[in-house]
Amino acid sequence: MKKRQGKKMSSTVVEIKDTNKSILDRLATIDTHLMETDNRLVAAESQISKLTREVEDQRTHLDDQEKCARWNNLRILGFPEGIEQGNPSRFLEEALSLLLEFPEGTKLEIERAHCSLGLKSAAGQRPHPFIVKFLWFPMKEKILRTAWEKGMLDWEGQKILIFPDLSRDLQERRRQFLKVKQMLQDKKIKYGLYYPATLKITCNGDTASYTSAEAAEKFV
Repeated sequence: MKKRQGKKMSSTVVEIKDTNKSILDRLATIDTHLMETDNRLVAAESQISKLTREVEDQRTHLDDQEKCARWNNLRILGFPEGIEQGNPSRFLEEALSLLLEFPEGTKLEIERAHCSLGLKSAAGQRPHPFIVKFLWFPMKEKILRTAWEKGMLDWEGQKILIFPDLSRDLQERRRQFLKVKQMLQDKKIKYGLYYPATLKITCNGDTASYTSAEAAEKFV
């Protein structure tokens, strides 16, 4: 009887050992798979990080190219639709000289000009702006500065606005300061928004520069 029980226990022990070995083998296999998965995950994360940097570099490069392409450009808004009669460069050469009261004979050196793309504006809608590229950066800056100094520009009852021709990304970066600019205007604090997107505030003879609206708001 005891002999049979001993054999049964030995058999049970063998089964347990075999089961444990099977479990250990499966755990070892799982551990190997997990290590392989971890390695693949690390490699994938490294690749994603690399691709993210490359995409960001390309985006920055394209943004820089777009900024350079627009360097000598101005965006002019307010002239009635079709007033250029098929020759925007000639019209703007004459119109801007009159509006800004430049000396007779001043050459604006417009390389090219066109209306921004889109369907013709309906009656009562804001007309499309002119995009104007000048041959020389100093002339573009002179026009922008003179327009700012004159303040209101009127063309046969139409308010004419002249802006730098900025990329969409840069427009968004500059637009963040709208609220702060309004606060500064209300408090009659002198400020200026400088290229590419830096707000300079002058108060009590001191000037501070801000590249984010949050930082500028703390000053106000």
